[in-house]
Order: sequence, then C-alpha cells, then structure tokens
Amino acid sequence: MTGQRPHRIINAVAPIRICDNGGWTDTWFAEYGKIFNIGVYPYAEVQIEVFPGGILPNRVVIHAENYGERYALKREQPGWDRHPLLEAAIELMGVPKDLSFQVTIFSEAPSGASTGTSAAVTVALIGALDRLTPGRLSPHEVAYKAQSVEVDLLGQQCGIQDQLCSAYGGINFIDMFQYPLSTVSQIQVSNDIWWELERRLVLIYLGKSHSSSRVHEMVIKQLEDAGPDCPQLNELRATADPSRDALYQGDFEALGRAMKANTEAQGRLHPKLISNDAARIIEIAREHDALGWKVNGAGGEGGSVTILSGTHSSVKRAMIREIEADNRLFQSIPIYLSRYGLRTWERDAGV
Repeated sequence: MTGQRPHRIINAVAPIRICDNGGWTDTWFAEYGKIFNIGVYPYAEVQIEVFPGGILPNRVVIHAENYGERYALKREQPGWDRHPLLEAAIELMGVPKDLSFQVTIFSEAPSGASTGTSAAVTVALIGALDRLTPGRLSPHEVAYKAQSVEVDLLGQQCGIQDQLCSAYGGINFIDMFQYPLSTVSQIQVSNDIWWELERRLVLIYLGKSHSSSRVHEMVIKQLEDAGPDCPQLNELRATADPSRDALYQGDFEALGRAMKANTEAQGRLHPKLISNDAARIIEIAREHDALGWKVNGAGGEGGSVTILSGTHSSVKRAMIREIEADNRLFQSIPIYLSRYGLRTWERDAGV
C-alpha cells in the first residue's frame, strides 16, 4: 500500500453456521427442502479501504489475512487467480470504476470446518461491496448473490442454507419451496432458552479441512438419480420440523434426538460421510451424557461436529478435555449464538 489515507472504511461481519439439520435438501437435486440451522460467532470479517480512482497503483488489492497473502486483482486475462471466491464476488458486484480499494478478509473460524465459512465470507464481502453501489440489497438478496458466486461463476455444488444463515443470523427454519427460492423463519425464544442453548452447544473441529471428495460426488449422483422425493432426502427433511418445535418448547432432549437422527441419516447416505474421527468424537460425547450430535455440513473427512451437551457444565468441560486429549488435532472452537446476521457499517477514515 502507498502512504495515501483512504477516504472511507467499510466494515462487514457475518456469522458461520452449525447444526444444519435437514442439510442436503437445500440443493438443486433436492428441488425443495426444510433446514434448521444456527448462526454463531466467530464471524467472518471484511474491511474495505476506499480511495479515489487513480491514487493507488492497482485498482483492487485483496488481502487474504488468514493466508498471509496480499495481491493486486488483475482481470485482463480469463480465469481466476489465487482466491476465486473473493475475486468472483468482487466481479459480480460491479464496483464503480472511479474507485480503488483494498479489501481485507479474516475469519477466526478454521477454513474447511464445514460450518459455512466460505458462505459467511462471501456474504460479508458482498454486504460490504454493496455500500459502494447504488441502493441496498436485502439480506435475502445478499444470500442469493453469495450463492450465485459459487454456483454460477465458479461452477460449484452449493445449496442455499449457509448463505441464508449468514445473512440472517440467529436460529433459522428455512423452507426451500423451489430451489433456490426459500423463506426464512427466525425462531424467537426466551432469553432463558437462548442462553441455555448457547451454554450447551460445543463445536469440535477435527483438525483438518473438509474435502469434497469422490464420496460426495457419488452421493450427489445417487441423489440426483433418485429424484427429489426419494426416502434418503425425505428422511433428512424430516429432522427440521422437530428441531424447530423442540426449541420453541425448550426441549433440549428432543433437539438432541433430531440432531442424532440427522447424523444417522447422513450415515445411511454413505457410511464414509461419518468419518472415523467424527465417530470417535461422538463416542466420547455419548460417554459424557451428551443429548445429541450433528456432523456439520455434508459430512465426510475433516470438518467439524456440533455437540449438544447435557445439564452439567462441569461434565461438558470434562468432555471437551477428553476430546482434545484423545487426538491432538481435535479442537474445541468457542462459539456464541449470533442474534444478528450480516452487519455493515462505515466511519470516516480520519476518525
């Protein structure tokens, strides 16, 4: 960067997603679905330093802080450079050409944790870039644009639930009535239920990035061929309603049963969707009287597991200690329920 001071600094944050009961049914091959999920911190963070055009030697500079990379975005040649997700989001938003900017992206959530981190990053980036263009996108519109980056520009397999959770935050019941068109009902509960849920939830990172492997490709092919009303997808859809109802009633045992039912349904899609590492964490959670567990995202090698612990905090802490002692790669990620989804704001750069 030069010694020039930006004339605007735009900030945006968006939560990640855990406990996606009904996952896999928010996809194009499912056609319709029901998903329960929970937005949590740590969030993805974006900061844009804005300069008048022509002041910087490069119009757009990307600082991917987690990777220790800073580079100029050059679009003279076809294709993407080092971070296609970020580059595609910037291209989609069509930022005015009379501006130059540096965009810094950071997340405390590990990459590839199967917690929708890429969706949170894209939602935060689009929300920040939206402040540089006329008008304002709604949370729903931000979510759809974020999904379009992955599906339309990058050609990836991607549902819609992660983006909606990051855009809205909180505890969500998503009804995808025709892919990707969805309604989002936020589950409003008393502070006692909210705080108790937050106290009971544990997020365990398996220590290695989730990988979209041949197993996932095989499962997708199987579900694509089976049709939207196949038993496997219906079994997953059926976990969202009980999850929502359990939270409204403050019934954590019922929520735990729904989480376990979803994880078992994932295993029936393909046994390798519940990895040996995830199975070991589940075994330790069961020994410590946890009420439920959910292999986050699609499942498979790497990623993370959400655990719903029992009544006693001391038992929860003992469970976390045993999990982390069992495998040096296993890591408990502190989480807090996000009352808000995407947030953007700015201040004068001189203040």
